[in-house]
Amino acid sequence: MPLELDGALHELGDALRRVTVQVRARAPRGRGEAGGAGVVWREDGLVITNAHVARAERAVVVLPDGRSVAARRMALDAVRDLAALRLDASGLEAAPRRPAALLRPGDVVVALGHPLGWVGALGFGVVHGLDRFRGAPRLIRADIRLAPGNSGGPLADAAGAVVGLNAMVVSGLGVAVPVEAVERFLAPPGTRPMLGLSLRPALARGPGGDRLAFLVTAVRRGGPAARAGIRPGDALLGIDGNGFTAEIDLGVALEGAAPGVVMELELARNGGITRREVRLEAEAALEVAVA
Repeated sequence: MPLELDGALHELGDALRRVTVQVRARAPRGRGEAGGAGVVWREDGLVITNAHVARAERAVVVLPDGRSVAARRMALDAVRDLAALRLDASGLEAAPRRPAALLRPGDVVVALGHPLGWVGALGFGVVHGLDRFRGAPRLIRADIRLAPGNSGGPLADAAGAVVGLNAMVVSGLGVAVPVEAVERFLAPPGTRPMLGLSLRPALARGPGGDRLAFLVTAVRRGGPAARAGIRPGDALLGIDGNGFTAEIDLGVALEGAAPGVVMELELARNGGITRREVRLEAEAALEVAVA
């Protein structure tokens, strides 16, 4: 390895270790302890990690300087696999960030975490591609080695800017949740769009076989969906001509929208297909129940 690259990786690793923490949370119903990494998102003690790492409402976080501090889970999105922790600490160094949408296949990325108990280990790889839904990044796939303990840690570009949170390994590729999803997850009420529906994932039968859908279980009275004539029992099949292939697609569609935007929803009803235009309103993000 050229000395210049070797030195650059050392500097990159040191910078990421200053914004990466260890997360230790007791699993529900006494099933042991879950562990992983987290990223310091704000100096006031806000840390972002994976939902599957922060399984309990309380956790212990080990800071980069070795201090152990108490943490409280303040928000959770099981579909996006995101959790926000509030630490009993302040004056932390926050991670620099860059939109994942700017990534291109072949871009160099690094992952920092605590794989298999190796604290602060650095991985090196390249972007394989971005999964998108309606143009918005859904997942980052990278040819990079991850292991248990990397979850919740940063995936960063060659300049050290965080572009996503490492979440899992699929078909040998590291998969990360993009920064855009985290920012939408943290957006305050009044800036997030909502349809006014409660939904749960389901399968809808069609001529080409089963397809992913979202069953409407409740409609908010007076909300956007109610005014468009959507009813409980309808099955949401797609948005603006785009069908769903993963449960997170619905959230991604809303991440790329804003209050006031009109979306065309494709619905299955009574054995037929109907379409309704819905104007999004500003409120809390759509709630999707996960079975």
